[in-house]
Formats: sequence, C-alpha cells, structure tokens
Amino acid sequence: MSTTEELQTLVLTTLDARGTIPNTKDLVASDNKEVDQLALLGALKSLSIADKEMVKYETIEEEVWMLTDEGNEIADKGSHEAKVFDAIPIGEEGIAISALREILGETAKIGQGKAFKNKWVIKNGDNLVRAVDSIIDQTRIDLEVIRSTGTHSDPKVLSELRKRKLCDKHKVISYSVSKGPKFSLTIEKQARDVTFEMLQSGEWKKANFKKYNFDALGIPPSGGHLHPLMKEMPTNKFVESSFWNFDSLFQPQQHPARDAHDTFFLKDPAICTQFPTEYLKRVKEVHSVGGYGSTGYGYDWKIEEAQKLILRTHTTAVSSFMLYNIAQQKEFKPVKYFSIDRVFRNETVDATHLAEFHQVEGVIADKGLTLGDLIGFMNTFFNKMGVRNLRFKPAYNPYTEPSLGKWVEMGNSGMFRPEMLEPMGLDPEVRVIAWV
Repeated sequence: MSTTEELQTLVLTTLDARGTIPNTKDLVASDNKEVDQLALLGALKSLSIADKEMVKYETIEEEVWMLTDEGNEIADKGSHEAKVFDAIPIGEEGIAISALREILGETAKIGQGKAFKNKWVIKNGDNLVRAVDSIIDQTRIDLEVIRSTGTHSDPKVLSELRKRKLCDKHKVISYSVSKGPKFSLTIEKQARDVTFEMLQSGEWKKANFKKYNFDALGIPPSGGHLHPLMKEMPTNKFVESSFWNFDSLFQPQQHPARDAHDTFFLKDPAICTQFPTEYLKRVKEVHSVGGYGSTGYGYDWKIEEAQKLILRTHTTAVSSFMLYNIAQQKEFKPVKYFSIDRVFRNETVDATHLAEFHQVEGVIADKGLTLGDLIGFMNTFFNKMGVRNLRFKPAYNPYTEPSLGKWVEMGNSGMFRPEMLEPMGLDPEVRVIAWV
C-alpha cells in the first residue's frame, strides 16, 4: 500500500502533467496496482485544507458490477460447464459420470446441469458424451467483460450471473481532482508547535505553522473506565432497593438503621417494583414466621417497605445479590468476592463519621467453612497491611451469626445466617464468611 506522501506526490505530478484528474479510479500507483481510494481520500484532504489549498476535489459515486471470488476464478480458468466438456474424451464412449466426479470433484456436479442445458453433452447410459465438437465458454467471456468494464450491455446476463453468485453490484467511491489556488509540486512541511529552539533562534517569526482544526476529534479521555474489579462484582450501583440492602440480609423492617435519620431515601423515583418473585416470598416468610431452623421476627412484613429506593448504606447489598445469582446456577462453585466502593449514611458529620465514604468488603462462599476460617483469613488480611495485634470479640449483626465486632474500629465480620442464605436457594451445606 502506498503511503500518504507517495499518494500526494502521485496526485500532484499527475495534475501537473494533465491539468485535471477526471476520475481517480484510473490512477495507477508506482507498483502498478490500483490506488486505494480510502487512503487517497486522506491524501486529498491533507492537500486541500484551508492553509494549503493545493488541490480541489469532488466525490464521485458509482454503482459497478464486481466479480465474486468464484466469478474471478471462472474468468481466469473457465466455467464449470466448460471444464465438464473439456474433461469428456472425444468419441462415442465418453466418460462415466462417477469418473468425471473423481476428476473434477464439486465442479462436475455444478457444471453438469449447465452443460446439458447448453446442449454440449448428452447422456449415454451411465456415461456422458460430447454432443458438439467445440464450445464457446460464454460465461467466462461475460465475466471478463464485467471485470474489465464494471458492467455488461445485457441486463439478462447480469441477472443470470448474479443468481449464480458470480457477480454483484457494489457502490464505488472515487474522486475528480483539479488544481487549487496554491497548487505546487513542492509540499511545504508545516510546523505544529513552537519549540524551545524556535524561540531561541527566532525562527518562529517566519515559520509556516499548521492552523488549528477546532472541529477535529480530540484524544479520548483516559478517565472514566470501569475498574477490573467490576467484572467480578459490579458495585457501581449506588441506588439500591431496601429489599436488597436490608430485607435480603434478614434485617427487620423495624431496625433503627432503616430510619430516615440513618438512611438517604430517594424522592423520585421513590420505589422499585422488580424483584425475583419466589425469592421475595421466601424472604417475607422467613421474616414473618421463620424457617430454616429460625423462628423469624414474628412481624407483618410489608412489600411497600422493601420497595423503597435508597442510597445504599453498605456494599453488602451487592454481596447478597451476587450470592443470589450463585444460588440460581445449576452447580455450586466456591467463590471469593472483593470490593472497594462508595456507601452513604444519613449521619451527622464529625471527626469519625461522614455522609459518604468508601467501604472495603469481601465474601468467601464454600462448603464446610467455619468461624476459624474467618478468623484465620482476617488475620492474614490485616497482617498484609501491617496490622498484627488483632483481638476478636462477638458482636451483633442481623445478617451474621456468630458475628465479630472490633476492639479498635477496624473491621466487622461474621458468617452469613441460614435465614439469609437458604431462601436464596443455596445448599444448606454452603457457608459464607464475610467482612467489611
């Protein structure tokens, strides 16, 4: 492929010799190949911009007929029917159809019918015999005409060859080019930036600078991409329903954390109505009357409370959603999820509390996990960060049992309760340890 500089030189020298280029499809590159019109457009644009104006060009749109790969092969080597005729020996015996197929393969099957239609061959028992002494391969001739001219004088021929998938109509774009007001055979290289050397030498005063193109596309900003962590555990949904943020975690609807002084509720839209129906029923039941070894909370669970949209108070809402998705899979596979993302609390801002902050969270789900696994993992987790003197003590979370609180406010952790996991559809043997 010719470079932009080579194409620019080709255009300028051709214009200098001929005055105009009526159609660039007639241009031939230095390697005697056709010029790529798309690459040529870049060269023309560069020569015609406002600060150069070396050439002017207009777009030419044409519909031309072009050969398919099979059509090009026939134009080079002959049609299927001609190959069938040529493969039949002269004489009354001809050739067995089975032998013809061994010689020509798929071509024998395709060309046989066309040869019969042209009355070039006849059948004699299981053999094919020549019916004429010689043939004219009109298909090949027609395809050669189309390849050289881009069309054919007979529309019926074009239609027939198109049905045989030997040619098709294509839109071809080329250009007519003429000299511009600043035409020259020499392309002056324009400076793009004022350099330190230019300032020192004073060259900037007489340099020919390239004009700014304020309509040109800029470099796409590198920011704003999703973090790779999102591929495993998408935590970028800040607005959440109370169902996933509270109810799915076996947190009762009368819990103080669900009050307006602890949670930001949305005004518009105010509610969410899309939930997994069967799972919703199981959550309602375990809250109201219990199940899975629990007596529940014994209150009248209301869907209206679960529908309320909030700014999520913890990323554990995402953990519950991920665990539910795992439960819907045919076969359980152990998983580890980890996230760092933003949460919101309607709290008084002071030295240790913010209305918006980032939360680190993780869950591990597998069969047979114990509290010892959680403590061992937490030791490793904090030791990696240089925190070595750890002490664990029990604490209460509505969705973990047993729970571990904090000696110094460092982290919270526990094992998710059966009342939370089993309504999702997880195997009773599956245990989930979590920390935040």
